[in-house]
Amino acid sequence: MLKLFLLISVLFSSLVAKDLNPTYVYEASGSVTDIVSANDKIYVATDASCVDIFDLKTKKLINKIKVPQIKDFMGDVIDAKVYNVDVYKDKVLLTVQASKGFREVHIYQNNKIETVITIKRRMFISKAKFINDEEILFSLLSNEMYLFNYKTKKILWQLSVKPPDATFNSTFADFALNEDKSLAIVGDESGDIKIVDIKKAKVIKVLADKNLDKVFKVDIKNNTIITAGQDGRCVVYNLKTNNDYFLRKEHWFLIYGAGLSPSANLGAYSSDENNNVTVFNIKTKTKLFKLTNNIMTLSSILFINENEIFITTDSEKFNYYNIKGQ
Repeated sequence: MLKLFLLISVLFSSLVAKDLNPTYVYEASGSVTDIVSANDKIYVATDASCVDIFDLKTKKLINKIKVPQIKDFMGDVIDAKVYNVDVYKDKVLLTVQASKGFREVHIYQNNKIETVITIKRRMFISKAKFINDEEILFSLLSNEMYLFNYKTKKILWQLSVKPPDATFNSTFADFALNEDKSLAIVGDESGDIKIVDIKKAKVIKVLADKNLDKVFKVDIKNNTIITAGQDGRCVVYNLKTNNDYFLRKEHWFLIYGAGLSPSANLGAYSSDENNNVTVFNIKTKTKLFKLTNNIMTLSSILFINENEIFITTDSEKFNYYNIKGQ
């Protein structure tokens, strides 16, 4: 009887995650759209014409990168939304809202901002990331990707991220780079995941039939991919073993965010309609923690190491959790 009780207890514990409140609550200048970590800092993109930079050790705001306000369709002056932020060495990249619905890309270095892709190109850029000292990869809402030399201001290649047998165009949702920036993992409204070889400028693999609807977010670490889907599925792909699976929300609801720890031993996804985030063991699928008190719809899940996690939402306030020792 005791053995049965212990077995039931173990099984139950694998299904129920421990609730964790935030270790610390930060406040940004506006609603948070994106967050990255580099150089012992976090860089927080907002819809308030700026990127806030916080020191990870002191948790204090130490700098702001401000971009110009814009005029909306009515001619009123409004804040420009910073759609995403990236960091490479001492450079910070910003994808920023421009007039008439177009987007621009800026690079911030030595307290100066340079516009490397201007409104004159009339592009609806959704996301951009550094590849190296001279190149950035960016995607359009139309699901086209570009490799761009930001020093010469030249497009090196353009690629439609669409399988040859596709019967319709899928709107872009998100992409992530692997550690050596040789591959881009692309999610869109089709649910299929495209793997783009950046040097070859081609889609080399399509992961299909796991997400059945739009993929909101993707992440890749250590040959492992995680997705957040409109179909209520968080899919995990292992590129080495092809041991793929998906987790469902506890109560069916859209999964807006997902992320991986640097080792890919842990994954996290938005797991219910209350914006809670479940942290789980990638190999065993055991649910470990439920990160609570996220007040609005998720925009990002960021592991800065195996123990520390940031959760951002469509709010100025965002949460930091330390799961070590819990």
